[in-house]
Amino acid sequence: MTTHAPDMPIDVDSETGVWTTDALPMLYVPRHFFVNNHMAIEEELGAEKYAEILYKAGYKSAWYWCEKEAAEHGLSGDDVFIHYMNRLSQRGWGFFVIEELDIKNGYARVRLEHSAFVYQYGKVNRKVDYMFTGWFAGAMDQIAENLGYSVRTKAEQTRCAAEDGCDDGLFEVTPL
Repeated sequence: MTTHAPDMPIDVDSETGVWTTDALPMLYVPRHFFVNNHMAIEEELGAEKYAEILYKAGYKSAWYWCEKEAAEHGLSGDDVFIHYMNRLSQRGWGFFVIEELDIKNGYARVRLEHSAFVYQYGKVNRKVDYMFTGWFAGAMDQIAENLGYSVRTKAEQTRCAAEDGCDDGLFEVTPL
């Protein structure tokens, strides 16, 4: 369900230097820079506390992104979630493969291959992709509400390629 070839426009304002894609302002930074900052914050706060903070922020950001992108491209329902996974995959976070999607019932299963975090962390025998969990629930809840469904969800990473014996990550979105 996911396309990996970048086909998104990047516009750079010649006066301000602001990058935009699909009418949303963007930042372009090297992966090591972003992940090293992520690791430094995790070291100070602890992975559990940092994951909690990122979940809330990611949920809010995914909600906003899906709302704006749906309007920009005239998308609704499954198409918004599919578009979101495509765009995440095109931006270097990893490849997000939708294995199951049921917005009405608040369920999704998304596999993550080639995680940017795993590339930087390596095999550390723990889940390191927790930044994405709030993204999945925020996207699901925004799309569901837009369709008139009352379901609210939570997301959890159930495996990670940074764990021994795992080759990819897996996330599940389930109803609250």
